[in-house]
Amino acid sequence: MIPVQEIQKALQNEKVDGWLLCDFRGSNIIACRILQMGGNMATRRWYYFIPAKGEPTRIVHAIESGNLDHVPGKKIVFSSWQSLHQALKETLAGSKKIAMEYSPDNDVPYVSKADAGTIELVRKQGVDIVSSGDMVQVFEAKWSPDQVKSHFEAAKRVNDVKDEGFRFIGKNIKAGKDINEYDVQQFMWDLFEKNNVTADHAAIVAVNANASNPHYGPEKDRNMPIRKGDLVLIDIWGKLKQPESIYGDITWMGYVGEKVPDKFADIFKIVRDARMSAFQLIESNFKKGKIMFGWEADQAARSYIEEKGYGKYYVHRTGHNIGQEVHGYGANLDNFETRDSRKLIQETGFSIEPGIYLPEFGVRSEIDVYIGAEGPVITSPEQKEILPLL
Repeated sequence: MIPVQEIQKALQNEKVDGWLLCDFRGSNIIACRILQMGGNMATRRWYYFIPAKGEPTRIVHAIESGNLDHVPGKKIVFSSWQSLHQALKETLAGSKKIAMEYSPDNDVPYVSKADAGTIELVRKQGVDIVSSGDMVQVFEAKWSPDQVKSHFEAAKRVNDVKDEGFRFIGKNIKAGKDINEYDVQQFMWDLFEKNNVTADHAAIVAVNANASNPHYGPEKDRNMPIRKGDLVLIDIWGKLKQPESIYGDITWMGYVGEKVPDKFADIFKIVRDARMSAFQLIESNFKKGKIMFGWEADQAARSYIEEKGYGKYYVHRTGHNIGQEVHGYGANLDNFETRDSRKLIQETGFSIEPGIYLPEFGVRSEIDVYIGAEGPVITSPEQKEILPLL
């Protein structure tokens, strides 16, 4: 059962008259998840309006009239487009400002799930539309106590697999065996099954210049050999094979040698300290009781890297929300690709992963963070320096 009373309380706090959730064939994954739509056939539009006060309204098509029977509220059944428009008019009468999965100027595209035509249709009913972004966080991105436990365990297991991956590199290099990025990726992928961990994709294993492509992924017929003297990035993520489990997501750097050269170590230190600048700002603001926005944390890391003269080599946001998908639907740490004006709220988690991507090599360092009742905590092991693998 969805928490209608809690949603209504949140709407009242935000001074919004209601929240209109709607979908067509799964195009609004946020609405589908919040309403726990399950496996019902849904080939027609549906709408669910939760007013700040009073009874919700279900608007469903005649041939799929039972699709919202699992949620409370009165039901309006439509069949023609004219009857749908009338149903919306009746349902929204008296409302002045409502929330939808919409973001002005598409600032937060992760929330913009209602298409432009639907927004136009709803506005014709005489209402202003605001973003449901912070509402989505409260009722989609928060972790339950069991999910918190699953995240901590996932972070531990992916870290263990990462360690095995680096050991695999060192062992093979010492033995004089040929090894490449894909070999390491697949070695770790096999370990996922043994550790009861799953993911949407195998890990990123990237050598030298390949590490300067943040979303590089080796393939069987497209990869680079790993040799002594190489810098190796491993970005690995996974979650437990259990319902509603939460991902762990980390990135570490290794050097195929006994002593890490200064050219690598110096860049890593900048990235590491930028990472901690973002965390320390979040931690400080929480202690002060100050509201923290996703864009502010990004800017803290970005400003540090810019001050060191490497701003143009930092080409992505600082972090992303983590949930049942590795990229969740809560606030991201972003003032670069987007301006994420959503709040960083308690009971949610995210990554902090700045990087510097030079033409000859790239460096990224990633930790996971959870904001609990006592404040933000780092939930994954922290890399303090590049690992020598030999």
